[in-house]
This record gives sequence, C-alpha cells and structure tokens, in this order.
Amino acid sequence: MAAPKRGRKPSGSQGYPGRALAVILLAIVALTGGMFLSGHTTPRLGIDLAGGTSITLTAKSDQTNAINKTNMDTAVGIIERRVNGLGVSEAEVQTQGDRNIIVNIPKGTNADQAEKQVGTTAQLFFRPVLAEVAGTPAATPSPSSSPTGKASSPASPSSTAKAGTTSSPSSSATTQGRAVTDALKSGSSSTPSAPASQAPTAPASEPAAPPAPGSTLDTSIPADLQAKLAALDCSDKEARANLNLKAKPTDKIVACSQDGTAKYALGPSAVDGKNVKKAAAQYDTQTGNGWVVTLSFDGAGSKDFSKITSVLSQQQRPNNQFAIVLDNEVVSAPSVNQTLSGSAEIYGSFTQESAQDLANVLSYGSLPLTFDKSDVTKVSAAVGGEQLHGGIIAGAVGLALVMLYLIAYYRGLSFVAILSLVVSAILTYEIMTLLGPAIGFALNLPAVCGAIVAIGITADSFIVFFERIRDELREGRSLQPAVARGWPRARRTILVSDFVSFLSAAVLFIVSVGKVQGFAFTLGLTTLLDVAVVFLFTKPLMTILARKKFYAGGHPWSGLDPRALGVTPPLRRTRRPAGRTDVKEA
Repeated sequence: MAAPKRGRKPSGSQGYPGRALAVILLAIVALTGGMFLSGHTTPRLGIDLAGGTSITLTAKSDQTNAINKTNMDTAVGIIERRVNGLGVSEAEVQTQGDRNIIVNIPKGTNADQAEKQVGTTAQLFFRPVLAEVAGTPAATPSPSSSPTGKASSPASPSSTAKAGTTSSPSSSATTQGRAVTDALKSGSSSTPSAPASQAPTAPASEPAAPPAPGSTLDTSIPADLQAKLAALDCSDKEARANLNLKAKPTDKIVACSQDGTAKYALGPSAVDGKNVKKAAAQYDTQTGNGWVVTLSFDGAGSKDFSKITSVLSQQQRPNNQFAIVLDNEVVSAPSVNQTLSGSAEIYGSFTQESAQDLANVLSYGSLPLTFDKSDVTKVSAAVGGEQLHGGIIAGAVGLALVMLYLIAYYRGLSFVAILSLVVSAILTYEIMTLLGPAIGFALNLPAVCGAIVAIGITADSFIVFFERIRDELREGRSLQPAVARGWPRARRTILVSDFVSFLSAAVLFIVSVGKVQGFAFTLGLTTLLDVAVVFLFTKPLMTILARKKFYAGGHPWSGLDPRALGVTPPLRRTRRPAGRTDVKEA
C-alpha cells in the first residue's frame, strides 16, 4: 500500500502567523502611546475644515538660481514674523515644493490684513537712530548720552562691527543695552535694549540735540513723532503690526526691536537693503571673535554706507547708531565710531544660529524674489464644520456600503475583511494624528476624499486574495493548501495594483499645488498601509482561520462552501468485499 503524500510545511507567516499579528498589534499600541504622550489625540484640521484663511504664494525671479532653499526659508521666517505680528498664535507658514509658500491663518484673524501682510515684498533699510528708549509707554526718548559708543553697563556683552577690506580705516561699532546673548536666544539678532536709567532722558516736548559740528545728520525729532514714541507699547503686537503702514523711506519713523524690549525714533533711510551685495555668517578663528556676520555692498550702496557712517561716527550715543530695519522692526542697531565703507564685519555674542539668522536677514534685502498669490481660500468656521461633518458622513456611508457588499458576497470571509478595514482605519487615524505635530500635516477636505477612496483600494486587496483562495478550492484542494498556494499569486497582483496607486499619488503630489496635495498624500499613505495590513494582518489571520472547522469544513455561511463555488467532489474508491464489483461515489 502506497504511503500517503505529505504536504509541504508552510513557511513564513503560514507557519507562524501569530508573529505577524503581534507585530501589527505592537505597532497599534506604540502609536496610541505616542498620541497620548504627545498630547495630540485628534488630527490637526486644515483651514477648509476648521475655518480661516489659506494663502499660497509662488516665488518668481528673473534669476534662475535665486529661488533656492536658503532664500525660501528666509522668506518663510520673514512672513512668519509678519503673521505673528497680527497676534496670531497658531498660524502656519511652510514651504511646499521648491517655489511655493503656504500660509494658513486660523479663524478669528483679520483675513484682509493678513493677506496684505504676507503678500508684500520685505523692505530692508539702514536708518540712523535719533532716539532709543525701553519698549514701554512710560519711557521717554534720550536723543544723546555719553560720547562713547560702548554700553555703559559692564555686565552687558557687546556686539561689534568693524570694517572689512576697504580703503577706509578700521572702525568698530558696539551694540548697546542688555546682554546680547539674551536677545539672540529669542531669535532676534543683536538688538539693543538700553534701559532708560543708562542715559539721561529728555522731556518729550524738548527739542532734540543739534547736529554735531560738521555733520549733515538731521537729529531733530518732531513733536508728533516724540509723542508717538512715548505712547508706543512694543509689547502690543497689533500696535507694532500697524506701525508705519504708509511711511516712505524718506520719512522719519518710530519702530520697535524684534523682541519688543526697545523702541526707536529713526531718521530717513540712508542705505537701501537692495544694495547689500552679500552677507554671510562665518567663524572667525584669527581674532577669536567667534561667530561673525560679514556684509558687503554694491557700488551705490558702498557710497551711501560710507557717507552715513562718516556722519554717524561724529555723533554721540544714540545718534552714532544705525538701525537695520526689516519690515519696520529693528533687527540690530550697532553704533559706529569710525567711517565704514563697502564692507563690514559684525561680531559679538553670536551663536552659529543667531549669526546665520542675521546674515539671512541682511541677504534678503538684495534677493530678486517676488511672490504671486496662486490661491487664496477663505472659509468660515461654520462652513468648515459643515464640510467636516459631510466628509465624516461620506466616509461612514462608503465604509458601510463596502461592508454590506462583503457580507452579502463573502459571508464568513467578510469577518476577515472587516477586521482588516478596522485595523487599517486605526493605523491611518493614529499616523495622521502624529504627523500633525511632526511635519505640520493638516487634514483637509481633499485628504478626507483620499481616505474615502482608499477604502475601495484596501477592500480590493482582500477581494483579490479571497478569489485566489476560491480558485484553488475549485481545483479540488482543501482550504489550508488553497491559502498557501493562493497567497503568492494574490501577493503579486496586490503589489502591482498598490504600486500603480502609489505612483499616481506620488506624481500628483509632486506636480500639484495647495490642497490637492492633501489628497495625494493621504492616498499614498493609505496605499502603503494597505500593503502592511494585508501582509501582517489579513494573510496571517486567514491562515489561522483556515485551521478552524467552520471555514475548513466549507460551512454554507463561511463563504467557502464547495457547492456554492461549483466544486465537484472527487471520486473516492472504497474496499469492496469479495464478489462485488460496484464503485461508490463520495
């Protein structure tokens, strides 16, 4: 009697399906823990669902190499400071692609003012300082002080500017006021903040000190400007955002430091930021000054800079200072003791990051970048809530229809498919929630549409696998061998199908702008999750269930009933008694 054939021992998850299920379970637990540890248990909502204003800015330039990562990141920082100046605490400013900037401003913000702020080109000027006081309304201007340009407080480290390789003699400039390191930590460059107690003060109505002999600098402060300076509160972001909206470069203005600790009366612009030829941060190993910022000007800028520094070097503090003003805020205000020319070097208590920030600000004045508004979307909170509600209903209806179809057609097999859909939904929700604080991902309406489309893509993978198993059963195999043989064939089909979907999503993400990228990103993410769920959950679970009598025995409600599948039972020969020749069929 021939020995019965023994089947091959399954490999991989066929032999140890519990391991794969443990991996997917651990992933769910880890992501859930990450959600609660980060304090984010719901996905961040986009403007179209939460309400607010979304602006897409597209950079353009006559120079092909001007649009690069460094310049775009600098523009993002400037626009972010503008938006924050409106008092917005949760606004988002980020690059998208290589030439787009997305500005999302939540509900409750003046959308018209925000659109105006982010759509204008940055203005960088070098202005002489007429008066400098602390940033509170109680402070009064002090047009002049001691003849030295150095800070009177010995505890305050200084930031110095010296001449570069020019025909002018070497000179130095020192930032006044509190410790520069404190200012740099807050993200601003060496912004001075001289307390009122460090210098004698003058009443607001008293005229400013006359110019020094031989000087052409007009240090007078009109009475209305003095009153405006005295009343200015630099801690009020809204007031700072509304400063000098109609001012011209030739006007005298008042301005605050970026950290709000000092305020200034400034003269007309002496040098335009567009004349800055180059600015860079570098580490000075020769003189031991540490991180420094070097800057150079073009021909016209060199003449203007030499002229103003020649005049400022003859003045007393604070009139010997020039303010670097970006968008009506003082980034830095070093003092000048000697004439500077076409290049200079600023050094002091800089870190690498703070030196690079100041260099980027100085460079931006010469960047040939302008921005066009590619898209502006304004959504009220009520409309956003309605769209979110509608998206949830659409997703629930789509999921319910898929489940009903699976139950009606696959019966017991639908249990595997529904559990797989639930696992996929949990993973999608957790990953989207964690991507919010991680990379700034916000769930918008197109992203919701992508998630709904992904329901069909995920269900399609299950259907391919189930149909391969049924094909093997129709060939007369039992369930466990059918699962083992059907999986390699189904796997190839699933991978090819998901690769095409992911490739489409990737191309759409690259070529699209704005909210369409939300659809592409969600579609690509859920496609990757479909592969993970099918390999680590659906296949191992099906392997385990194939050992159960309900499925292996072909129960009518299992979805694997041989009669429903049109399977003809194979002939079975039995031992016949002597003298009988009939054959029974099983």
